[in-house]
Amino acid sequence: MHFIEANGAKIPAIGLGTWELRGRTCARLVEQALRLGYRHIDTAQVYENEREVGEGLRGSGVKRGEVFVTTKIWTTHFAPNDLERSTKESLARLRLTEIDLLLLHWPNPQVPLSETLGALARVKQLGLARHIGVSNFTVALIEEAVAACPEPLVCDQVEYHPYLDQAKVREACARHGMAVVAYSPVAKGRVKNDQALLRIGDRYRKTSAQVCLRWLVQQNVAAIPRTSKLERLSENIEIFDFELSDADMREISEMGSANRRLTDFGFAPKWD
Repeated sequence: MHFIEANGAKIPAIGLGTWELRGRTCARLVEQALRLGYRHIDTAQVYENEREVGEGLRGSGVKRGEVFVTTKIWTTHFAPNDLERSTKESLARLRLTEIDLLLLHWPNPQVPLSETLGALARVKQLGLARHIGVSNFTVALIEEAVAACPEPLVCDQVEYHPYLDQAKVREACARHGMAVVAYSPVAKGRVKNDQALLRIGDRYRKTSAQVCLRWLVQQNVAAIPRTSKLERLSENIEIFDFELSDADMREISEMGSANRRLTDFGFAPKWD
């Protein structure tokens, strides 16, 4: 198992994202992923599948201590009392006594960040979360969050793939000992027919998706690809038996620009 280390956390480098997975499909995919060797499962309150993720965890037979589980607090629960209550509700749905990583899902300018981070730190101090972090935070917000939080933040989970340049966020996280966790790491399937990625993949006998995931991991970034197909689960984790050359890493990095974002909930912050 390969890990990304950050402020005391050891985050498995490849995880399963569960956005849009529902019901039995979700539980079955989580269970199968864990049986294939995944040890990092990502969910969120707004995904409305925490209960099914918990079912998959229990069904897999993998020991609880071996699995790194992330969930995310939705923006409507950022007031301090609400944050603690909603964390306990997430744990009840997952049927866990603690979450490995608890994130603020998106910034919410309606609630002072210092208040929200104080509550997030308290949840950790109460033993409800082993580690805490943020998601979809800009460089400016990372700086503000680190300064305001009494406990270490271990990551910023952001959209990151070859078409989206996240160098500034990566640099900001590195300054503070934080990891970057990449969601939509294969650009919602758009990399599948990318001629440059296919050409690079041919050299290593790997798919374009595997090339993308390897590119992220070689930057010390964790990736949480989402799939609803069982056969993709195996493909996405089989990236630790090859290494991209420096030239290939550069070529992939040069595909990115700052305005190629695929996810925006309408209240996304202005990105640096």
